[in-house]
Formats: sequence, C-alpha cells, structure tokens
Amino acid sequence: MNPGSPAGLFDGFLDDAAVFPPGLKPLAQAVPDHAVHLASGYGGLVGPLVLAAPALADLGAVVEQPLDLAVTAPGGPAQLPDARARAADLPVRLAGFEVAMPAGLGVTEFFTGLEAAGDVPVFVEVPRDDRRAEVIATCAKTGHHAKFRTGGVTAELYPDEAELAAAVVAVVRAGVPFKATAGLHHALRNTDPETGLEQHGFLNLLLAAGAAARGAGQDELIALLAERDGARVAALVSEVDAEARAWFRSFGTCSIIEPVTELADLGLVPAAALNGGVTA
Repeated sequence: MNPGSPAGLFDGFLDDAAVFPPGLKPLAQAVPDHAVHLASGYGGLVGPLVLAAPALADLGAVVEQPLDLAVTAPGGPAQLPDARARAADLPVRLAGFEVAMPAGLGVTEFFTGLEAAGDVPVFVEVPRDDRRAEVIATCAKTGHHAKFRTGGVTAELYPDEAELAAAVVAVVRAGVPFKATAGLHHALRNTDPETGLEQHGFLNLLLAAGAAARGAGQDELIALLAERDGARVAALVSEVDAEARAWFRSFGTCSIIEPVTELADLGLVPAAALNGGVTA
C-alpha cells in the first residue's frame, strides 16, 4: 500500500473544464455540477470552473451563487476588456485569465495587451515556436505565469517527452509557475486505446516539476514523463513536497471525478473522498 500523498499536495489541482472537449457539458449543467464537486468529499482538490471568454455572455442566466472562474482568451489579449466588464456584473471572482498568443502577434505587443487583465493573474499559453524562449523570459520579467498545452485531437498537438521536459526546465529555471491543459486525461503516461496517441500523465508532469525544482536535468525529466508503472509513480509522488505544486499549479480536466478516482486507486487520496460527488 502506498503511504498516500503529502497533506494538501492536490489542493486546487483540478481545474473544472467540463464545458471543453471532449466533455462538452452544457453550461447550464456545468455550473451546478461544479457546486456539487466543491461540496463533495474531494472538494478541496477542485479549482475554478474554466470558461472561454465568450461564454460569460450566457453565464448570468445560470449562475446562482458566487463562483470562482478561470477565463480562457483564445483570441488573445483583445478579449480581456470585455471579459472583465462582463465578470464585473456577475457573482464571480476571476481566479485567472489564460491567454493564447495569436499567430503572427509579436511578443512585445502581446504582453502590452495583457495590461488589460488588471490585477487578475495571467497564464500565458506558451507557443510551440521560436517565440517560446522570449515568451518565458518576458513572463519572468512581468510576473505572469505560463500555460502549456500537452495534447489535443491529433498526434502533432502532443509534445513528446523531450519537448515537454525542456519546457518545464525552462519555466522553473526562469522562476515562472505554470498550469497545463489538453491531453492530460489520466494520472499516468499511457497510449490511448482508441486513437493510439501517446498521452502524458498529470502525475508524471507533477514529478517532472518537482525534479526541475531540485535542479534535475532534462534527461531525468524525460524519464519521469515516460514512466508508466503506477506503483513506482505513486511511490515517487508520495515523496514529493509542496514545492512541486508551487511550480505546477493546476491542470484543466473535462472530468473531475476521473482523476480523483485514479488518485484514489493509486492510494494517493482516501477512497472516501469520492463520496458525494457528480456521478454522471
């Protein structure tokens, strides 16, 4: 039996991205379900509800109690002023903006546009092109965080272990915390049986962040990202300290209950935590 994870290691780790693919839960269902998640035995593991900026126009019709939101801006900084204005008229707290870099937009222009976020934390979606190093360096200078996409619907959207390891080493060495999204469907590195795509595990990524924090090189991170042995990963996670989460803040998941179940199966959270949640 695994000794479990350090107290609080997974607090707020799971951003509720139920409305995004492949879940695509209707907003009218996602909002009350999010409240059920928060009130459940695993509620402490749940972070904010994640919505794209355009969805704020419809949120007023379904939100009935105060709500923490992470808002994505796929169109870039130009979406931030309207998002802030709409949020101001709703019973919500903006926990963060997750802002994509439009193709062809210069780094300086992009970061100037982020001033519209005001005091809301910003996670910059780091592009997988020759802007990456400058974007990470500018995040370090401005105090913004990073966001990595770790998958998608086609193979080319999945960075391999070497690319993801290099990215994690780069942000940690630059002093830039990060979150992740897309493709982290399971706790462990795996091959999707339906698509054949190689998928990163969110626990593997947590181990990689912890290793980078203690000064490990890229090769060690590659090995951790590739590890598929659940018992070994769980044992390593049980030894991780809170510093790993200081770097890897959270990840978006379209299903909250599935990662909680996998954590329980690995002995990293109590099975009793599954009580009182959304079951369908």
